[in-house]
Amino acid sequence: MSTQRTSITFSRRSFMKTSSLAGGGILIGFNLFTACKPGTKPPVDLAELNYNDFNAFIKIADNGAVTIFSPNPEIGQGVKTSMPMIIAEELDVAWKDVYVQQGILDTNNYTRQVAGGSQSIRFGWNPLRETGATARQMLINAAAARWGVSPSECTTSEGVISNAAGDKLGYGEVVNEAAALEIPEEVTLKDVKDYKIIGTDAANVDIDEIITGKPLFGLDYKSEGMVIASVMRPPAFGQKLESYDDTASKSVEGVIEVLQFGDKIAVLAKDTWSAMKGKKALKAEWKADSKLESTEDHDTLLLGLLDGNKFETLRADGNIKKAFAQADKVLERTYESPFLPHNCLEPMNFYANVTPEKIHLVGPIQTPEGTAKRIAELLERDFEDVHLEMTRMGGGFGRRLYGDFALEAAEISNLANKPVKVVFSRDDDMADGIYRPAIKYRIKAAVKDGKVTGYHLKEAAINSNMYGLIPNFFPAGAIENYQVDVAKYQSNITTGAWRAPYTNFLAFAEQSFFDELAEMMEVDRIQLRLDLLQRVKGTTDERIQYSPERMEKVIKTAVEKSGWGTKPEGVYQGFVNYYCHNSHVAEVADVVLENGTPVVKKVTCVVDCGIVINPLGALNQIEGGVIDGIGHAMYGDFGFKDGVPIATNFDKYRLIRINEAPIVETHLMKNEFSPTGLGEPTLPPAGGAIANAFKAATGKRLYKQPFSKYPELLKGPEKEIIG
Repeated sequence: MSTQRTSITFSRRSFMKTSSLAGGGILIGFNLFTACKPGTKPPVDLAELNYNDFNAFIKIADNGAVTIFSPNPEIGQGVKTSMPMIIAEELDVAWKDVYVQQGILDTNNYTRQVAGGSQSIRFGWNPLRETGATARQMLINAAAARWGVSPSECTTSEGVISNAAGDKLGYGEVVNEAAALEIPEEVTLKDVKDYKIIGTDAANVDIDEIITGKPLFGLDYKSEGMVIASVMRPPAFGQKLESYDDTASKSVEGVIEVLQFGDKIAVLAKDTWSAMKGKKALKAEWKADSKLESTEDHDTLLLGLLDGNKFETLRADGNIKKAFAQADKVLERTYESPFLPHNCLEPMNFYANVTPEKIHLVGPIQTPEGTAKRIAELLERDFEDVHLEMTRMGGGFGRRLYGDFALEAAEISNLANKPVKVVFSRDDDMADGIYRPAIKYRIKAAVKDGKVTGYHLKEAAINSNMYGLIPNFFPAGAIENYQVDVAKYQSNITTGAWRAPYTNFLAFAEQSFFDELAEMMEVDRIQLRLDLLQRVKGTTDERIQYSPERMEKVIKTAVEKSGWGTKPEGVYQGFVNYYCHNSHVAEVADVVLENGTPVVKKVTCVVDCGIVINPLGALNQIEGGVIDGIGHAMYGDFGFKDGVPIATNFDKYRLIRINEAPIVETHLMKNEFSPTGLGEPTLPPAGGAIANAFKAATGKRLYKQPFSKYPELLKGPEKEIIG
């Protein structure tokens, strides 16, 4: 792979437009992912502006202050801080002088206004730098023209332009002149060694508002005349509404009206408590229109799929049948995982005000454009009628990719002719979710003459299978005879993306399997992985997603930093390495036995995600991912009985607790590769790391999640694994 470019040449005329402000200053329009669409016109009158009117532009005031509008949804992954940092770096302004505001949905100026897949920084890296560098060059050109010198004689530092004679001008002093100049055809991007902002710790730009309780989140949003809607939905997947009686609901103080829409009933009230109380008073009759499914049924169905022959092959190298027929040894294991809810700290909510003039939407959503289009289609309106504002989200993890709650708000508002905010209770959130699908994997490996010669991965999943890139992750390319097959059962239970889709469980399965494979082969578990990576080096297979060289470095660094194999007696270690979301990770878990119970004390995590924009934010993502991965691997258990979820609140659904979180020691690899994802890559390896450590501590292999269901591990007085 090549390292980052330090200069770039391209046409700027379709990329950026500028405008002087009536009150002094310049607005610089930019598109984070592609060139600005033709015909984009920024506003010119500062007095008429509010942030909803110019979210797609950098604003430089004549006092030198810079405002950067962040178009991507913020779900706690830190893009509202890190993306503006990239622009500010190339613009060469002091970070303390930068103001950041959340933009609205703007399909005229942006593409991929999405929070998902850990891809925001990866896709925005080059366009963001180019945006800042172009603005900087225009300001330099304006200063050079005033001084009568060549722009090449000018330099910048923290919003100040200097020339060889020692003259200085602030950006604000030349911003109006810059607006009248031609957009430069060429700009030079900074060298990594010259970065002043990128690579330094920056506090979350919303931190003051968060800790002081200022309105930032969807639940905070209010408007004049707004009512709250609490929605009764079918209590079981596979049921439809037959009839209902709202007499008792309407007698609840604060309840305004009750509306049916489809198979749902909305109780509208002046406040959240009244709306939820009114919903509780509803009496409804339901009927099944399809099979009411249970987890026991799913277990049988998925195992049947694994035993069957109705698969779709996603990748097939060599001849696995021949490899297994000629093998000296064969290892085959099956791994099982349950459904999981998302359990965002902030339950689902959304605001809608549908009027003949426009559809005004406000709330926490990971897919603003897709949701707006679905609402326009639902209400049979033009997409141009939709105005959507994004709020900060109290967690997403994939749940807010699906705008079902936003569609409910829009439909209710349209029926009631009122501004409406739909608010889920915690029970609503868990009972009416879009869950991580239950999945089973069967992995089989062939060994011949001391080498792995065949590898067959089978997946059986509820509703959907792993996406197309995953079969090209490690160990693809390292084993000559390699095949990935998938099968699915179509269920009426809604499923979808859950933090690090599919890899969140697959990493545990594969990395546990590799450890057991090394034991069967009587070889060192680390060396087995390194030997497999050696086979990939120099490959011309363009399907391979990971870098064997970068993976090798994170493995060796994790071995060194964790003290692998050198821990005192009584400390048991588990190792994993994994690649997903374009990042390479290795983790080592340290486990001890307390009263016979395995306790996770520490996880050493090594990450290669390329250039790190904000180390402080990176550490937050890495540590959160590890702890989330451990918590759900050990405790996350969710299923259904006759279509009804077995848990609808935290009294029955176990999450990791603060005192159970281990120390996470993080090491970031330093290089000049373009940055890649961090919101998800450290979660998948965590389950495998602790499972392998538990095996070292107890001698028992784990094949199902959650691990807390293994009675042979529960030897402590509390009869519970402690994280």
